[in-house]
Amino acid sequence: MLQMTRTPTPEYTSIENAIDQAIRQVPPLWPLTHSVAVNPFLGQAHMPFQKAAAKLAWLSGQKLTLPAAWYLEKLRSGKITNADMTAARQELDLADTNDCPELQKTDSSGFDPTKQRIASIASLATDHSGVDWGQVIDDRFTSWASAYFDEGQALWPMTAGKGAWSSWLSWAQHDLTPEIFGLKNFAKQVQALPETPEALILEACEYLKVPSDHLGDYFLHLLLSLGGWSQLARYRLWQAEPEGHSDETLRDLLAIRLVWDIALLNQYKNDIGKPWSETWKDYAPSSPMPASFEQEILLHTAFEYSKIRRLGESLQAPAVREAKTDPLVQAVFCIDVRSEVFRRALEQVTPRAETRGFAGFFGIPLRHHGFASDIAEDRLPVLLKPGIHSKAVSATRDHDDRPERYRARAFRAWGRFRMAAVSSFAFVESSGPIYAWRLVKDGIASARKKAPSNHPLQLDSSFGTEDRIDLAKSVLTAMSLTEDFAPVVLLVGHGATVTNNPHASGLQCGACGGHAGDVNARLLAQILNEPAVRSGLADHDIHIPDETHFLGALHSTTTDEIKVYDEGAQPALQKTISEIKTWLAEAGQLSRQERSLTLPRADNGKGVIRRSRDWAETRPEWGLANCSAFIAAPRERTRDRDLSGTAFLHEYDWEKDTDFSTLELILTAPVVVASWISLQYYGSVVAPDLFGGGNKLLHNVVGGIGVLEGNGGRLRTGLPWQSVHNGTKYVHEPTRLTVCIEAPCEAINDVLEKHENVRALFDNAWLRLFALGRSGLLASEYTGDLQWRKVTSAYKHP
Repeated sequence: MLQMTRTPTPEYTSIENAIDQAIRQVPPLWPLTHSVAVNPFLGQAHMPFQKAAAKLAWLSGQKLTLPAAWYLEKLRSGKITNADMTAARQELDLADTNDCPELQKTDSSGFDPTKQRIASIASLATDHSGVDWGQVIDDRFTSWASAYFDEGQALWPMTAGKGAWSSWLSWAQHDLTPEIFGLKNFAKQVQALPETPEALILEACEYLKVPSDHLGDYFLHLLLSLGGWSQLARYRLWQAEPEGHSDETLRDLLAIRLVWDIALLNQYKNDIGKPWSETWKDYAPSSPMPASFEQEILLHTAFEYSKIRRLGESLQAPAVREAKTDPLVQAVFCIDVRSEVFRRALEQVTPRAETRGFAGFFGIPLRHHGFASDIAEDRLPVLLKPGIHSKAVSATRDHDDRPERYRARAFRAWGRFRMAAVSSFAFVESSGPIYAWRLVKDGIASARKKAPSNHPLQLDSSFGTEDRIDLAKSVLTAMSLTEDFAPVVLLVGHGATVTNNPHASGLQCGACGGHAGDVNARLLAQILNEPAVRSGLADHDIHIPDETHFLGALHSTTTDEIKVYDEGAQPALQKTISEIKTWLAEAGQLSRQERSLTLPRADNGKGVIRRSRDWAETRPEWGLANCSAFIAAPRERTRDRDLSGTAFLHEYDWEKDTDFSTLELILTAPVVVASWISLQYYGSVVAPDLFGGGNKLLHNVVGGIGVLEGNGGRLRTGLPWQSVHNGTKYVHEPTRLTVCIEAPCEAINDVLEKHENVRALFDNAWLRLFALGRSGLLASEYTGDLQWRKVTSAYKHP
């Protein structure tokens, strides 16, 4: 056996570079307990969208567009117009052939990426032997990985303390399943493997003879074939690197997957050796793609322009303006697209409510401990590091949380007994009668709704008054709220009220790390109510009137109910708060009615609350489906415009942003987070086999970290099919996010020049960028390389 050392020989350096190249193109996967949306194309942001689409077709047999027939139906129905096609050709630098009539006649089956996909050793062996070796590899890998990555669900942990490679070696040499399927002496081959994954990788490279120029793509091909397991390992590396550490798990998984290719090629070499070598001779990811591929890219781009056109028309629509009155309440919501529906409803209920949009973690990079909990919850965007600590405490003076801890431990012990393999049958026999009534209750959607925690919150004493003043100043400036304060300022975080949903954290606040936003909202309200903080803000020319009071609140996006916290702290405002709560209730009713139009069996809004408690409901809400735009501008530009819950809305007044630091913050944080969300939805629709979560009805939670579809196969990632499709049609129509910012183009360019990673998203067409004029209309479109072109009406170019 060859031993791979750390000596920087050219061969070793080439392999190391290929490994790193592959690893960096795998997106991370957060565990279910605090899952957040992740851009599945994170590792391809450095290449143009079209080239990434071609590469994905080569390596995985997936594509980045829907079938041609779907777009052609939009074309025939008039939803995609000739103007949209012209704009798409202009972007793609294609000749304007005016062939819309011809496209409308065609019934092209479109691009088939499976015909483009490279042949793998597993597929070649399958074709020769008749054994589905890809399925065998998935099954055996998952059998080991589900135990190795377990986070408390399994009663029998897998070789605790070992690295992935050594753990798999110990396990695989006793697994006879591969030999039962016909892979001779596999267990003995495993016993003879080197002790280090580095040595195995070097041995594999010499044996498999993949050209060095294509080695990185081959490694990526293997890692993609592992589905969510490779993404979970990438998450471990993602978590380690900000702390100055590393993690070798993903490298270990690559070595494990290479063992299978070595074993299969060794057994079937006489039959598949030649086609395997020819696979990489024919691999040419930079060569022109079939005409059907180009056509689907064109149609998809035209569809996106149809969406941009409709957005431009919405912004052009005349707004209904009532006589301006001083607001009684300023409600600051998360920029989440689900907030747009509620904000519009609240403003419809009363002209005395002013709404704003801001990232739902409210600028507090928080690590929080719930009451009687030792579990740290990072309630901030995953791109940031926590810098402030807090905890929930008892309302009583002695802060005794022991009874709650005892209950939590008993609950966890009962849960482990219920889930453990050794007690599965005993649990059913002993507890079946007890659970019968609960199943009946859940079956008729009458499960009791868990109330949001109302424990007092306490900031760490190390976060002193000056720190709080600095935080308050930066947050108020970033949300463009530094003057004209209303008597009540409501800081509204959001969460989701659901039951029996493994993906529940995915419906929570992404800006809060997959948790609800109530803690951040309440803490910011506490800080802004402190007299010392207000005094310090006055030194920075931010004067909050004595009669203004900040309150934290929580918007349940599933039920459109709003819980207001700590409302009893200001007796003088009780009448005002009562009136505001009446408005919130009316707005919630309007929001439920609007959302019920797209939710199956929602009964004109009456069934929306009930479905949140139904343990059998696969669609408690649509989440952020149909998110397609991000708008950073004063609310006046979008108020009274029906954006149908498709736009992230961030308050921003560039004329107050003298050094454009807030613009920089918006482009580098909220826009990036929104792009992750948008592209996760995109990938889950166009490539559901690779980046989607599969069918909810078949899900089984594994290891407390993710789901399998059925009792085996790969760990699934992304959104379940029921989150993007209603059974008849797509609810989420995939488009790249359109970012609209009211600011000078020169200022936007300055930020993009400073942040290459953000600029790459726009230069490589993963996102689109428009500058809004003073009237709030689309004024200029970013065309890449810091260049812009003017927009005339709606989105049309001169």
